[in-house]
Amino acid sequence: MVTVRVRRVVWPRTVRIIRSIHPPIDLFEDIADPADWEALASAEAKFNPRIRESIGDLAKVPAARRITGPGASWVMAPFVHCSPLRPGRFTDGSFGIYYAGDCTEVAIAETIHHHRRMMLATDEPPGWTSQFRELIGSVDAELDDAAGRTDLLDPNDYTASQVFGAARRTEGSNGVTWPSVRYSHGHCIAVFWPDVVPIPTQGAHFAYHWNGRVVDYVKRLDTGAVMRVC
Repeated sequence: MVTVRVRRVVWPRTVRIIRSIHPPIDLFEDIADPADWEALASAEAKFNPRIRESIGDLAKVPAARRITGPGASWVMAPFVHCSPLRPGRFTDGSFGIYYAGDCTEVAIAETIHHHRRMMLATDEPPGWTSQFRELIGSVDAELDDAAGRTDLLDPNDYTASQVFGAARRTEGSNGVTWPSVRYSHGHCIAVFWPDVVPIPTQGAHFAYHWNGRVVDYVKRLDTGAVMRVC
């Protein structure tokens, strides 16, 4: 059993940033009972063989913890499309997590870190390479508090935090909160189940500029404002 401090986290505003290329998943947007999703997906797959690929692995989320309705795709997606190829601070990729920050700056800083690693790994050429959308939500939940846990907040080595996340999820935790290591004075949440947070709404759209080494500029597409980030 992992011993950890738990506290109630109440933020009227959370910010998550995701790639803009991912469309909503119709099954999650409908009002169908989540307990019926497997049957509906099976029936749909008879006419559209690629439907299972778009829906993801429903078995990753128990029916009682699924959410449905307009915007539900944004919350469900990270849980059903998780992969060991895309690990995070508190998961090795075998289960999904909804990550968010307490402000836009935190979400951008956290996203840029992981985007840089991907761009370096794939040797992408410089340019305005990717577009992202901002999801505005909130949180009111009991979460594990990782503040002060240096073993869990290493800037680059996620070994200890991934073990911690897996153990706490198994033990029934809703998720984790911690001070951002990418943006001073910011905070993050990593939620283990979709029903812990309400469905977010869409905010701004951003483009990231890659100079071959780092993301050096972020452009807000609705206003054209450009922010230097390094």
